[in-house]
Amino acid sequence: MNSVLINPVQPDSTRDDVMHAVQSEEIALNKVPAVTLVFWLIKILSTTVGETGADFLIFKLHVGLPVTTLIMGALLLLVMALQLRRTRYGPWAYWLCVVQVSIFGTLLTDSLVDTYGVALNTTTMFFSVALALTFALWYACEGSLSIRSIYRGRREYFYWLAILMTFALGTAAGDWLAEEIRLGYAMSALLFLAAIGLVGMSHYLFKLGTVPSFWMAYILTRPFGASCGDWLSHSVAKGGLGLGVVGTSEGFAVIIVALVAWSTLQQRATPSSAK
Repeated sequence: MNSVLINPVQPDSTRDDVMHAVQSEEIALNKVPAVTLVFWLIKILSTTVGETGADFLIFKLHVGLPVTTLIMGALLLLVMALQLRRTRYGPWAYWLCVVQVSIFGTLLTDSLVDTYGVALNTTTMFFSVALALTFALWYACEGSLSIRSIYRGRREYFYWLAILMTFALGTAAGDWLAEEIRLGYAMSALLFLAAIGLVGMSHYLFKLGTVPSFWMAYILTRPFGASCGDWLSHSVAKGGLGLGVVGTSEGFAVIIVALVAWSTLQQRATPSSAK
């Protein structure tokens, strides 16, 4: 990004114009969307699709967990390579990556639990520590965890690694509460929703910082979405609504596509998005 020198003797209006130009350039180069209601809607929906989509591949298509994990891992590398090559934020590339990270993060946790017999409380602790270490290393290298300046390069690598850890952690935490502690999927979803509400209250009423508020909410929306996905798709006998993984995945995927399409139209209509 080109540097801009501001002459201290310039009129205030000129300095304001220069600062506005710098901010516009930074926004244009940022590879992460603005955090709006649409952002959170797509994020939660992609989280649910990650949970039900993984179950669909494993149980409905009978691919099996190990093979499914390998296939989805290879597909993740492909879509991530496309995302990393971009110079600016693009709704389709970005959200495709998020959905794919969601599916692979789910499979990563499921592989540890179902294939290698690691307990859910252990995987929850493991990914909690892994996420904390990711944040610590990211901050040590970059001096900030803000998503308002995720440009190409090292900062973007840290960002996507943190996203992967949040999805894997959310899967483990959601399943741990719902299945091992036996709270059930609906109760687990309500518990995580209440925690998200507390984060929102802490931010808007008690002035909790934007960066910690964002990451706390981002982490909590994963187990919330996972619990919702299990609640909607699992049979009544297992504490769900019995909608099935196919119907749940397809319905949420259609909504995601519609919201991403709307975001694309909005981006094209915004002058600052022009390349």
